Amino acid sequence: MKIRYFLFVILLGFGIFIYAFLGVGYDSSALASPIPVVSNSNVDWKTAVDSYLKSIPEDYYAVGKVEGLKQILKRDNIFLVDIREPSEYASGHIGNAINIPLRALVQNLDRIPKKQPVVVYCSSGYRSAMAVMSLHLLGYDNVRGFPPSINGWKAAGQDNS
Repeated sequence: MKIRYFLFVILLGFGIFIYAFLGVGYDSSALASPIPVVSNSNVDWKTAVDSYLKSIPEDYYAVGKVEGLKQILKRDNIFLVDIREPSEYASGHIGNAINIPLRALVQNLDRIPKKQPVVVYCSSGYRSAMAVMSLHLLGYDNVRGFPPSINGWKAAGQDNS
């Protein structure tokens, strides 16, 4: 039962994160909004899921535009994580991003702050979606993805390090 619940939460969270990519923008106040966690195995799942979905602030998980990322990089002391493989990171990355490949995320949790806004990105948004949901499940409520990712950053003519 615990495995089914865990898989349900991961799939639900991943779906919510992908849905959040359809909206764009950034609201730093959303980082302080708590999201309820369903912990009772006897709850009505439809009610629990409905409550969870309604509690998510608009655009909670994503910084959806290059301009939005540029603005928050200037003003919000963002901790930027590139979750691509080291060879991809070496070919260019955004600003002072650190490299923690998705497959090594859990082994590097000590490198990811919990009290500072964190933005993760990859090459297309797929791996960053998995990273955001994984980190949220691990108690990081300060993490957002950057769905345009490095490809969107490059397409907008931004410099790579």
